[in-house]
Amino acid sequence: MKNFWAELPKPIFALAPLANVTDAAFRCIIAKYSKLGHRMSEFVMWTEFVSADGLCLADEEGKAKLMRDLLYTEAERPIVAQLFTSNPEHMEQAAALVQKLGFDGVDINMGCPDKSIEKQGAGAKLIMTPKLAQELIAAAKRGAPNLPVSVKTRLGYNKDILDDWLPMLLAAKPAVVTVHARTRKEMSKVPARWERVARAVEIRNELKSDTLIFGNGDVKDLADAEEKIKQTGADGVMLGRAIFGRPWLFSQSVDTPCLQTRLSVLVEHTKLFEELLGDIKSFAIMKKHFKAYVEGFDGAKELRMKLMEATNAAEVEKIIKEGYSRG
Repeated sequence: MKNFWAELPKPIFALAPLANVTDAAFRCIIAKYSKLGHRMSEFVMWTEFVSADGLCLADEEGKAKLMRDLLYTEAERPIVAQLFTSNPEHMEQAAALVQKLGFDGVDINMGCPDKSIEKQGAGAKLIMTPKLAQELIAAAKRGAPNLPVSVKTRLGYNKDILDDWLPMLLAAKPAVVTVHARTRKEMSKVPARWERVARAVEIRNELKSDTLIFGNGDVKDLADAEEKIKQTGADGVMLGRAIFGRPWLFSQSVDTPCLQTRLSVLVEHTKLFEELLGDIKSFAIMKKHFKAYVEGFDGAKELRMKLMEATNAAEVEKIIKEGYSRG
């Protein structure tokens, strides 16, 4: 097995898999603007989570749509495909597909709190079925024997059971475990408890495991990530919500661009979304990005209101050009 994780210098930074956010279009933009002045080997991309059941059972049209979530470019490497299911057979088949598509790794979602995912016994629900979680890791390894298999999870379901849950995961020998430092019940309603990430590192060390431990939750930027790594001893940090409106987030040597550049990137992002995903995804998905790109300057509120009425990329570009392309 080729384990790219072992070759990366530490600390390692990763882009969190965010549903209807880190799609193929946004990842292209992030890769483009975060590569400027950055050692790309420290920066790992994750896809949005993809249904392994769907990849196995959907009709041709359904599978074709799911495959769009697995689009990626060479500029995004290293890139990990995230899958979710509670069916080991489907996990094995989907992991085999991920390997065939040339991804650098497979990740299993064991932390998503979405009720529709949990009804399938997947996502955060797997915290309540640790034996099944182990079976899914083993299945992914069988399906993709040449790729490292990792897991993204939480401290627990209704309560913090990290001291029991993490050893069960480590026994299955994943390459990486990313710990979102909240329980499923807490969602994002409370501050992430990074002292529990430090405890995860302790557990890993006590068990003499080779698995890397990443922390996730409330990370503002790379400086904050580096500080949290120092405090916890984690091998890496995954950043999620901080990427909104900041595709240059992982670029250490580039200052926040001027307003003109920010708005230009917004237009570029919108056009790429329409080009790659416009026929299968709602244009309304872009509106959460508009809110993030357009803030912190005079006239931002008015511009956002206009952009919220846009229905396609051409309209977005026109609105931006009408007096808001100054920097």
